[in-house]
Amino acid sequence: QACLGQPLEMLNKQGLVVKRIDPEGDEKARIAKEQEAEKKRELDAAQKDAMRRNRALLATYTSEKDIEDARSRALREHQKQVDEIQGRMDEIKRRHARYEKDLALYKDGGKGTPPSRLKEEITNAEIDLKAQQSLLEAKKKEVEGINARYNEDKRRYQEATKTRR
Repeated sequence: QACLGQPLEMLNKQGLVVKRIDPEGDEKARIAKEQEAEKKRELDAAQKDAMRRNRALLATYTSEKDIEDARSRALREHQKQVDEIQGRMDEIKRRHARYEKDLALYKDGGKGTPPSRLKEEITNAEIDLKAQQSLLEAKKKEVEGINARYNEDKRRYQEATKTRR
């Protein structure tokens, strides 16, 4: 019990130290070896993933022109979505103006108090307009992401084709 956890020395028949056993040192060496093996596994997994992604990239695109064509298609589709949002915003603005005009008739025309439904429609139109504006802002930020993705694909394609030559 007194020697538990303490370094031990193995002696031969002549009393010379043949082997030293350090329980803490052995544990530290084992942990270091496990950590090194874990790092190697992670590195191997990352390399396999990179190779898989490169194979998929090469299977998807046959040339850099294909990447540029895909980028332009993605940007056209994105612009189409932006135009649709802008069209919805224009429609909401027209509807809001019509509701405001009806509200002005009640106020100026002396027809009495405007119906609560009209006030609800105006509020809903304002909420819809804000939602569409935030969606439009988000869509405008997506352009950078699209370009970055295709720039990365192009860079990886160039590296992959360079190593294949």
